[in-house]
Amino acid sequence: MVHEYKRLGRGIELAMLTEELKAGDVGLEFLTRDLTGHESARKRGKTTGGAGVTDNDMPSMALHFRNQEMSLRDIAKRLAITTGTKKGRHPSPATVIQILREHDEQMATAMST
Repeated sequence: MVHEYKRLGRGIELAMLTEELKAGDVGLEFLTRDLTGHESARKRGKTTGGAGVTDNDMPSMALHFRNQEMSLRDIAKRLAITTGTKKGRHPSPATVIQILREHDEQMATAMST
């Protein structure tokens, strides 16, 4: 249990630590809800932050690399943004986490129905 998210880490470090804890079957609960707005917006299909950099092929490629047990940073280095102002650059490891999390959530939902 953490009082507020900024006490645990910032940016990519926080996202990576959160995913590592989840992978280790460790629950994480924040006593303050600084992220509640982002979470509810995401559930409604809204994006927060900058423009999206993913395309239709990126999730399957990220899954392929994860199945080869590559690190998030290595996966990010192998993916390329194909559109927009960031075309030709690599997504951040946080974006890779988001892609994989969304896939895992969709699979869990599909399995439960």
